[in-house]
Amino acid sequence: MRNRLLTLLVFSLSAAATAPAASPALAQTSLNVPAANYAVYSNHTQVIFGIRHLGLSTFYGTFGHITGSLQFDPAQPEKSALNVQIDMNDIVTPVEELNTGLKSFFQTAKYPTATFVSTKIVKTGADTGTVDGNLTLAGVTKPVSLNVTFNGGRDVPIPLQPYRIGFDARGTIKRSDFGLTRVIWSGFVSDEVNLMINCEMEKK
Repeated sequence: MRNRLLTLLVFSLSAAATAPAASPALAQTSLNVPAANYAVYSNHTQVIFGIRHLGLSTFYGTFGHITGSLQFDPAQPEKSALNVQIDMNDIVTPVEELNTGLKSFFQTAKYPTATFVSTKIVKTGADTGTVDGNLTLAGVTKPVSLNVTFNGGRDVPIPLQPYRIGFDARGTIKRSDFGLTRVIWSGFVSDEVNLMINCEMEKK
């Protein structure tokens, strides 16, 4: 038994000594970020939607090209202002033919862009808050509330890259609020649509 314990101890110490150092990409972020104007970094921002299908499963899709701006002061987040644009033609689901059909569903020829403009921001915790705003989708504007987690900010370990901050957000909308029910499969899917938003922003 003693020899076995000694062997395990030696192995553990050797593994610790040879383990690679933590990647700078995984370095700790900070909630103490500069007050500044930030721009959405589209390459690392997406809106994921989830909708129940026949009550059996949740079907997911993604809007991938997001732009926008944020005036942000972490000391006074309630005074911040968010303005986001979503390219409704940049939609991806696991079903190729549906990707084309959804463009007709959202009337992207007439309404190619959806927008979200904040109207009220409330801090609810050290790194959480709610963002209320107006979502304009398919030509209809309705109030939407998002639960937001602030992931902090950091310098990017790539030369000449600007400082970045990040957020995750969750919310729910109803298709019927935006008139998105005039399709043959409307009765097969839920009215409620869950939104999952992952966002990085660059300091300007």
